[in-house]
Amino acid sequence: MNTKYFDLINQTYYFPQDEFKLNKDNLQFHNIDLMKLVEQYGTPLKFTYLPQISNNINRAKAWFRKAMEKNKYEGKYYYCYCTKSSHFEFVMNEAFKNNIHIETSSAFDINIVENLLENGKINKSTYVICNGFKRDQYITNIARLINNGHKNAIPIIDNYEELDLLQAEIKGKFKIGIRIAAEEEPKFEFYTSRLGIGYKNIVNFYKKQIQENKNLELKMLHFFINTGINDNSYYWNELVKCIKVYIALKKECPTLDGLNIGGGFPIKNSLAFEYDYQYMIDEIINQIKIACDEAEVDVPNIFTEFGSFTVGESGGAIYQVLYQKQQNDREKWNMIDSSFITTLPDTWAINKRFIMLAVNRWNDQYERVLLGGMTCDSDDYYNSEQNMNAIYLPKYNKEKPLYIGFFNTGAYQETIGGFGGIHHCLIPQPKHILIDRDENGILATEVFSEQQSSEDILKILGYAKK
Repeated sequence: MNTKYFDLINQTYYFPQDEFKLNKDNLQFHNIDLMKLVEQYGTPLKFTYLPQISNNINRAKAWFRKAMEKNKYEGKYYYCYCTKSSHFEFVMNEAFKNNIHIETSSAFDINIVENLLENGKINKSTYVICNGFKRDQYITNIARLINNGHKNAIPIIDNYEELDLLQAEIKGKFKIGIRIAAEEEPKFEFYTSRLGIGYKNIVNFYKKQIQENKNLELKMLHFFINTGINDNSYYWNELVKCIKVYIALKKECPTLDGLNIGGGFPIKNSLAFEYDYQYMIDEIINQIKIACDEAEVDVPNIFTEFGSFTVGESGGAIYQVLYQKQQNDREKWNMIDSSFITTLPDTWAINKRFIMLAVNRWNDQYERVLLGGMTCDSDDYYNSEQNMNAIYLPKYNKEKPLYIGFFNTGAYQETIGGFGGIHHCLIPQPKHILIDRDENGILATEVFSEQQSSEDILKILGYAKK
């Protein structure tokens, strides 16, 4: 009878997979022995596997290169990293090994750009796509960057007033883009994105405020879908409308030569995850080319802004099951040594699901459980996987510690969780380690940040001795 945890996973999914394998009854992630990490660093533990950042960047570049060759597409492709997914220096250092560009969303992003320039991680030919609603400090920082000679810094106009604000601080001629205010999916509580300028208003906006202005060079139309690049009628409908606007604008504006298709690729959130990246890119490139050829305008250079896709699949978290509580006839609660609200906030805020697997004891029998965090909040729990309305783990045994891992958690969780700050119920921030490989494939680990101490928390709260 197949009653082991391994049997469950093997019967439910195709297993092993590229990044997940077993060593006896312990899980390996990208050939990293996770139990060795636990033995060396303890739990709770956050980690970032740096090579996966470069892997995903180069996968996307290859897909676009192949699609452009297949479709005889004469434009260029530019991969931009969306910084808001993870601003950490170790992410930037890895990402910018790969000749990519950058997208910003707020004032302090520009300070990061300047640091990258100073340290030779990027140069003045790197595109800096400045998105977001811009006021005061963000405008000032963008202007400083451009005034210091970064000609490929392109502020994306979000509203009519931004042009005047930018021109007041930028000396001489500069490049700009315009963001389209896309229509949201029908399930949204509103119809049109709060960001950007409406489809019907863009050409008139260009004619009235940009066309005769010798200091402005319109280079990019920016199109962003909040739900990402997905093979559904909503996405394709919005893309077609965007292409029509690009063609109409291109006929009025010869300098326009860039289309930023915005929105992100999905990342793997289940062992049953399926997504044909190459097909989607082929179809996007094909649709743009057909429409431009029919309208007899040059195809645009393509820009993408991948954030979660860049960094998400590099991250993970490991917890220990401390105790099991049998609360009624049906519900068993496995209590972890941290909090979902504080360390994986998207599980609580938007009901996001990550890949969750046992790290050890795969040859033990399994049981259905609920996972509970350490805070006193009733919402601090995790109760289902992406493709099944349940969680199964090796049976709890207080004599045999059980460790569980959450994978592909590298985007947004640290910033939304307030890295370095105080957390709900003062649950300390876990230790975070970085994992890398040298040219010979040898693993190296280092501690990026230690688990928060009581002194750290008291200092933030104002209790530190003066």
